[in-house]
Amino acid sequence: MLKGRLGLETARVPHVDRHGLLWLGRGKLTVQNGNLVFSTAGTDALARGVYDLPFQTISNILLGPGCLVSHDALRLLARHQTGLLAVGTNGVRVYATSMPPGPDHSRLAREHARVWADPEARIQITRRMYAMRLGEYLPHRDLNALRGVEGHRMKQVYKNLAEQFGVKWSGRSFDRNNPENDNDINTAINHAATAMYASARIAVALTGTIPQLGFIHEASGHAFALDIADLFRANTTLPIAFGAVKQFQRREGDKLERITRTRAGRTLQQKKVIAKMIDAIKELIEESESPEG
Repeated sequence: MLKGRLGLETARVPHVDRHGLLWLGRGKLTVQNGNLVFSTAGTDALARGVYDLPFQTISNILLGPGCLVSHDALRLLARHQTGLLAVGTNGVRVYATSMPPGPDHSRLAREHARVWADPEARIQITRRMYAMRLGEYLPHRDLNALRGVEGHRMKQVYKNLAEQFGVKWSGRSFDRNNPENDNDINTAINHAATAMYASARIAVALTGTIPQLGFIHEASGHAFALDIADLFRANTTLPIAFGAVKQFQRREGDKLERITRTRAGRTLQQKKVIAKMIDAIKELIEESESPEG
C-alpha cells in the first residue's frame, strides 16, 4: 500500500544524478523478479556470471556484440527512462539506440541553437574548439584562416607521431574511388576516425545537443559530432592509428582493421573518451564567452 501511495513503482532518478554509461557484452539482458539481470559468458572487462544491474542509477547501457535483450528488459528500461545503445566492439560503432538517449531537459539544445545562430557567438565557439585542439587561442576570426593554421600545425603532429612510432609517413591522402589502394597509415587513420566519430555521436546524443548544427563542419547531418571527434584527433585518433600500423608491421597475418579497432576500443574505455567528449560539449556550449572575450 505504501509503495503505491508513495509512487515508488514509477519513481525515476533524474539523469543529472545518474552515473553515465554501463558497457556490456556477450550475454543476455533479461528481467527476473522485477530486477534487470545480465547473464554473461565473460569479457575482458566483466567476469562470467549473473549480475543485477542498477539500471535506475545509470543513464545508458551500451550493449556490445553477442548480446540478446528480452522484451521485458526493453519495457523496464523504457519505463525508467534508461537508454539502450547497440554498439560495436568496445563501442567503436553505433548501430541503434532506444530512447531516451539524452538528458531530462532541453537547456543544452536551446543554448546550442542560440550560439549557432548568432554569428559572433558562433565564431567564439569555433575559436574555442581550435584552442582545445591546438592548446592556445588564435587571434584569427575567419574560419578559413583558422583551418589554415590548424592544417599547418597538424602536419607537424603527423611528423612527430611518425618519428615516435617509427612509421613511414608521406602525407595524408585518400582516394574514395580506390580505397583498397591506400597505404597502411591512411587506412588505419580512417578506421580510428570512424571509431571516434561513433563515440562523438554517442556523446552528442547523451547531451541532447543538435547533431546537424556544426561549427566547423556544416554539410553533414552529424556535423556537430564531427566537430567533437576532431577535438580528439591529435591526442587520441592519430596515436591509435600510428600505434596500430606499428603493431601490424610486427604481426604478420593479422588484419590492420582488426588491430586498429581493437586499439580504438581499448583506448575508448581506458581513457573514458566518451565521458571526456560529454564534458567538452558542456564546456563549449555552456560558456557564453571565451577567455579572450
